[in-house]
Amino acid sequence: MSVLRQQILILHAADPDLESRTVAWALYDGAKPKGELQMQTGDSDVPPYESVLDAMRDGWNVMQLPALPVFIGGHEHEQGHLPYEYVLERKVEVQ
Repeated sequence: MSVLRQQILILHAADPDLESRTVAWALYDGAKPKGELQMQTGDSDVPPYESVLDAMRDGWNVMQLPALPVFIGGHEHEQGHLPYEYVLERKVEVQ
């Protein structure tokens, strides 16, 4: 009997277009056994997908779209969080 587990993929895109390039990412894999190392920041210089749309084509479901940032006059060039964060999930079988 197979059991399903959830994987969560967080992709930060360069702009709100689903085909824009991935600039940062994180993967949390509920299918990995407890104690097995999850993805760590800096593990790879290559994103798992070039874009959100590429991840969708590979079976990932979008759970959350980013709220578009509001830029206040005079503060357009201030640094902050990455504004175009997409949260995706998929279920995988664990034997």
